[in-house]
Amino acid sequence: MNIPSAVRSFLYSYGFSALFILITLLFWEVFVRQTGTADYILPAPSRVLVRLYTSLPMLLGHAAVTLQEALLGFLLGASAGTTFALLMARSHVLERMLYPLVISSQTFPKEALAPVFVVWFGFGLLPKVVIAALISFFPVVVNTTRGLLSVDPTILDLMKSLSASPRQIFAKVRLPNAVPYLFAALKMCITLSVIGAVVGEFVGASAGLGHLVRLANAELATDLMFAALIVLGAMGTSLFLIVDAVEKRALRRWGGTLENLSR
Repeated sequence: MNIPSAVRSFLYSYGFSALFILITLLFWEVFVRQTGTADYILPAPSRVLVRLYTSLPMLLGHAAVTLQEALLGFLLGASAGTTFALLMARSHVLERMLYPLVISSQTFPKEALAPVFVVWFGFGLLPKVVIAALISFFPVVVNTTRGLLSVDPTILDLMKSLSASPRQIFAKVRLPNAVPYLFAALKMCITLSVIGAVVGEFVGASAGLGHLVRLANAELATDLMFAALIVLGAMGTSLFLIVDAVEKRALRRWGGTLENLSR
């Protein structure tokens, strides 16, 4: 039987993970049924799936709120981080000025800052976006700065021997070199931004999956909590895969630049 290469690639990439998840769910179901564990302590996977199906419209409504907060925070944090990285890469003075501020921005636990943001910005969208942005900011600025500065000295010498201007070196060498570093940070931050949005919703919100988990916890509706976590996991995974697809396209466009120069 001939299996298409695309199917083989998909099975090789995700088949083992899917098999592991199925086995885990099977043992979980058997354990709960055999031990008679109460639903409010650990519901069986079958009960969670039923709750996921029956509550799907409500879950999707809350997921839309969390998704909006996470995406806005991600875009804000990634934009600010990239801007800081470009400034620090262009000027050693700015690097010495800004880098301590970048480090200090990560010394405060976001869970401790969330109540402060609620006091400042209220219970609306803004505090969740700010928390998600702060979480996304640090990896982007650190990784992108490293990518901009860690260029092979041989390539820099080659560009200088060709009388390339600093702007040309920056555009033709440093930026392409930073693309893999940038996307490594973006793939991390896109999932962290979801966590930041949920943290903000835990503190104060009237909608969102974090708000729903908090309410379900208060009512001991553990099956609803697990259903919300499944939706959160699916959201984070989908966002990661989207950024990963964009990365592959970007690397095809930029990846050949440095390879041609290094030959």
